[in-house]
Amino acid sequence: MKEYMDNRELSWLKFNDRVLKQANDNMVPLAEKMNFVSIYQTNLDEFFRVRLGFLYDQMLFYPAMIDNKSEMTAEEQLKACFTKIRRLNHKKDSYYQKIMNELLEYNVKLDTFDEIDNKDDKRLLENYFEREILPLLSPLVVSKRTPFPFMNNGELFIAAQLTSHKGKRKLGIVSLANVMDERLMELPVTRSHYILVEELVASQLSKLFKKYKVEKSSVIRCTRSADIDEDDIIEGNSYREIMEKLIKERRHLHPVRLEYTEGLEDIEISMITKFLDLDERQAFISASPLDFSFFGKLRDVLKIAHPELFYTPLPPKKSPLVNDKKPMLEQVMNHDIMLAYPYNSMDSFLRMLDEAAVDERVVSIKMTLYRVAKNSRVVNALIKAAENGKEVIVLVELRARFDEENNIGQSKALEKAGCTVIYGLEGYKVHSKLCLITLKEDHIQYISQIGTGNYNEKTSKFYTDLSLMTARNEIGEEVNDIFTHLLQGETEHHTNYLFVSPHCMLDHIFKKIDEQIALAKEGKDAYVGFKCNSVTSKPMIEKLIEASQAGVHIDMVVRGICCIVPGVKDYTDHIRVISIVGRYLEHSRIYIFGRTSPDVYISSADLMTRNLERRVEVAAPLLDERIRNQVITMFNAYFKDNVKACELLSDRSYKRVKNKEPKFNVQEYFLK
Repeated sequence: MKEYMDNRELSWLKFNDRVLKQANDNMVPLAEKMNFVSIYQTNLDEFFRVRLGFLYDQMLFYPAMIDNKSEMTAEEQLKACFTKIRRLNHKKDSYYQKIMNELLEYNVKLDTFDEIDNKDDKRLLENYFEREILPLLSPLVVSKRTPFPFMNNGELFIAAQLTSHKGKRKLGIVSLANVMDERLMELPVTRSHYILVEELVASQLSKLFKKYKVEKSSVIRCTRSADIDEDDIIEGNSYREIMEKLIKERRHLHPVRLEYTEGLEDIEISMITKFLDLDERQAFISASPLDFSFFGKLRDVLKIAHPELFYTPLPPKKSPLVNDKKPMLEQVMNHDIMLAYPYNSMDSFLRMLDEAAVDERVVSIKMTLYRVAKNSRVVNALIKAAENGKEVIVLVELRARFDEENNIGQSKALEKAGCTVIYGLEGYKVHSKLCLITLKEDHIQYISQIGTGNYNEKTSKFYTDLSLMTARNEIGEEVNDIFTHLLQGETEHHTNYLFVSPHCMLDHIFKKIDEQIALAKEGKDAYVGFKCNSVTSKPMIEKLIEASQAGVHIDMVVRGICCIVPGVKDYTDHIRVISIVGRYLEHSRIYIFGRTSPDVYISSADLMTRNLERRVEVAAPLLDERIRNQVITMFNAYFKDNVKACELLSDRSYKRVKNKEPKFNVQEYFLK
C-alpha cells in the first residue's frame, strides 16, 4: 500500500469507529449515546450489505483483481475488515453495557427472564407468552425432511441446541418475525424494567420443543448482500417495474454475515454457517442485542421522564437574508439567498415552492428528487402546482439505495396529479439537487435552487447542508440546459458557471487547482479547501498530491472515507485533513480555490469516483459576496473545533484535536 493512500473499506471502518466513540463521550448525553450505538450498528449493516457484499462477489469471480489505491485483493480486504470489525464490535458491546449500567441510575433496566425477581412478573409474562406469542410461532427441528429455513435479511431467529429422548443432538429454529411488533415489553409489575421479546421466547423454548430437552440457545441474525444491478433483471418492463422487481430480488441475495448472541456451542454455529453458505470468518458473536431498534422506544420513554438525558433543543436561527413578511419569490429576485441547514429552517425554501405552485406568473417547475420525506411537503407542493395547471417535470431517482420503495410511491403520486416524471438516466444516477422555477411576464425569469443535500424536511433537521436560491439568469439558463439534456436522456458536456458531472466537473475542478499550482510555482500564496463526505477518486487524489508537492496549502474537512493520507513527506506535506462527527451529520460540500478573491462553490458531489464519473452532480458558484464570505467563515470555523474534530495523521490514524484554546464546538457555534 502506498504510504500516501488508504484503503476505502478500512477508512470507512475508521469513520464508523469515530461514530461509535460518541457513545463513550462524556460530553454526549446518555440518551444520545444510545442513538450513536444504534447508528453504528445500522451503518455496519449497510456496509456488509453493500461494500462487503460487493467484495465477496469480487473474491469469488475476480480473485486476482486489486484495489487501485491499497493494491489489496478482495480477499485481503475482507480479512482486514473482519479483523477490524471484531475489535469494533467488542468495543460496541462494552459501550452498550456501560450505557445500560448508567440507565440503572434512572431505575431503567433491561432484564433477561432469569434476572426478573418478582414472581408475579414472571407468571404474567408466561401467561402473555402462551396467549399472545406462542400461537404466532412456528418452531421447527432441522432434519433431512425439514431443511434449514430461509432467513430474511435482518430478521431475528432463535437457534436452540436440542437433545431428543434417544439422546440425539438436534438444531431447533424459531423465527421471531411475527412477534416483533411489541419487541420491548415493560414488566407488568416492576415498572421501568423491560424485557425483549427474544429473551422471553428463549426462556419458553421448552413449550415450543416439548419432545426435546433444550440445552442452549442463541439469537441469530443473517445479513444479505444488497449489491445488485438493475441491468441484470431487465426483461422489457417499465423502469419503475424493474426497480420494484429489484427490491424483491434483493431480499433473496446471498448471505454475507451471521450474527449470534452468546449461548450456542461451536458445533451449532458451524452448522448454521454451512446452511447459509458462509465461512466461519463471516460469523460474529455479540454480547449485546443484535438489533438496537428498541432503543427508539426506550428513548421515547426517557424523553418524557428525563429530558435532561438528551441534547438541549436548539431551534434553527432566522436567516438574516430572509424577511418572513415578504414573498420568497420576490426576495430571491432581489438578491441571492442561502440557507444553512439545520442552523436555518428549510421552511423558507418550502415557502418559495408553495408560492410558485399558485403564482400566476409561474409557468413551470422542474426538480430532481433523490431522497424525500415520506409525507413530503416538497411533493405536495409539486402536486399542487400540477393541479393548478403548471408544467411540473420531476426526475425521481429510483436507484437511491434503500429509498427505492418510497421513491416509487412518490413517483406514482406525482404521475397521478399530472406531473411529468422521468426516472433518471441509463448508466448514471442523478444525485444533483436542482430546482428551477420559470416565470413569464414581460420576459422569461428563472429562479434556481441548487443544494448540497436532499429535499427532505426530516433530514434537514439533523444533516448539515447548504441551499442556494438565486434569480441570476446565467445560472438559470445552465440549470435549464441540464434539465433539457436529462429529458432527452443525455448528460451535460459544456458549462461556463456550473460544474456538472460526469463530463465537466472533474475538468473544471482540475483547472481551478492548476491555477493554484501555477501561483505556488511563482512563489505566491496558493490555497485549496474542500469539505465533503468522502474522498476516494484516484485522479483527484493524484491532483491533490501534485498541488501539495507544488506548495499549495490544502485544507480538507472529510467526514467519512478519506483515501488520501496527509502529512506524508514529499507527497502530502501541505495537506491537512480533519473529520467532524457530532450532534449533526456533516453533509454539505464546499469547494474553495484561492485566498485572495477566492472562487467558492457548493456542490452535491463528494470527491469520489462514483460522484465525479458515474453520477449527474452539480456544483454552483457563490457569486454574492456576502454569501461567499459567509461560507468561507463557516469553512474556517471547522478548523477551530477542539471538541468534536479529529485530525487524520500520516500513520492513517485519527487523533482528537486538543489544544490550549477555549473549548469550541463548531456545530454549537453555528447555532448561536
